[in-house]
Amino acid sequence: MAGQLVAGLFNGLCISLLLAAASVPACSPGTASPAPGPVLELTHSGAWSWFQDPRAIHVSGRRNRTYAGWVTRDGRLQVGAYDHATGELERVTIKEQWEIDDHNNNSFLVLPDNRIMIFYAEHNRTGLYARITSNPEDISQWGEEIVVSAAHGITYSQPVYLSDEKRFYVFWRGESWKPTFSTSTDGVVWSASRVLLQDRGREDRSVRPYLKLVSDGQSAIHFAFTDAHPANEEQNSIYYLKYRGGSFYKADGAVVGSMDRLPIQHRDSDLVYDARSRKVRGWVWDIALSDKGAPVIAYTRLPRPADHRYHYAHWDGLAWRDEEITPGGPWFPQTPSNVTEREPYYSGGIVIDHQNPSVVYLSRPVNGVFEIERWTVSGSGRRWSSSAITKGSKQHNVRPVVPRGNGRSAAAIFWMSGGYVHYTEFDTRILMRSLLPAATAPDAADVRVLLP
Repeated sequence: MAGQLVAGLFNGLCISLLLAAASVPACSPGTASPAPGPVLELTHSGAWSWFQDPRAIHVSGRRNRTYAGWVTRDGRLQVGAYDHATGELERVTIKEQWEIDDHNNNSFLVLPDNRIMIFYAEHNRTGLYARITSNPEDISQWGEEIVVSAAHGITYSQPVYLSDEKRFYVFWRGESWKPTFSTSTDGVVWSASRVLLQDRGREDRSVRPYLKLVSDGQSAIHFAFTDAHPANEEQNSIYYLKYRGGSFYKADGAVVGSMDRLPIQHRDSDLVYDARSRKVRGWVWDIALSDKGAPVIAYTRLPRPADHRYHYAHWDGLAWRDEEITPGGPWFPQTPSNVTEREPYYSGGIVIDHQNPSVVYLSRPVNGVFEIERWTVSGSGRRWSSSAITKGSKQHNVRPVVPRGNGRSAAAIFWMSGGYVHYTEFDTRILMRSLLPAATAPDAADVRVLLP
């Protein structure tokens, strides 16, 4: 992609301090401050779904940059980069006239040489695509578009590279509305797609499992998934599965299947949360790994549309331990008057800090406005404490994202702020707060806007 500079230097207002929209509070006594930096506006127009991951990444390489991607309210797919050393912000438009739908943001994969690969598709449309930057840590120039799959009905993407196998994987919801994947040895030529998860007798398209995954980047991929969408499945449970070396395992190491015999059935996987016995539906939000490689899952229990509960499940080596973190309030879309809410199970959102899985960031209503909070678990009694990331806001702050990184501490926290009616009708921006030491940035940030 030829990157033409269409806007040069702007003053510091281009990365504005947004204290009126999302005030930055001091932490309460006894809680460590999670972020020394101010709240910054990464883009004035942007949204994302939470089933595309990673939605943001951090590369501690030559440039120490954090990257995120989003869909604008006027239909552009964009990628941004923030330099923690200089305060420079760069934005690139990958696709013009992209469907206005927050499902259509990209996912990221950092290649071994620190070039950046993105995957993107339109909601239930034809084709999954990818592009790779021409140079490491530089989003100004991109290679030609790669067709990963030309199938119909593609939504979401979650890529992985396993260094032990020297193989790329990318997972998505496929034409059958089941978790589907393809593999590649070079990132350019991809295998025919295969269905990963599907129960016998539940092949119907209305049965659509939702999948989240995490990888150690070497040999293993860990999956957390549901029976279906909570609107379609009143007893929507949460499951776990691990892939390594051609086989699939439960958390205790029991083999439940192989790549030669797919798809895997839910009943053969770990049952993390049993909605059938609880009579309360759930929905998965994130999965991460502890320092020992054990899975940690964040999800919601949904007793009622007006009562969302954030939960944290972890494998302790013998069993799954599950605890409620905090109530999450009702759905967050702003439902027009005299209209039935179309997405009553959309929570404000929760994400695990993958660099420190004892920390989660979540969105819940405070004084009628959704705010971002940092929650930390400590002690054998699994005690949770919290501190505010935003406070006294005038607009809702939802769907927090912690960039996946190659360091031992998180680089930043991102979130959506603004008005949201539906995944095709939003007026949100992407805000950011650095979690790294304050940058030695110039007074006026260097903001560059590049077009393909």
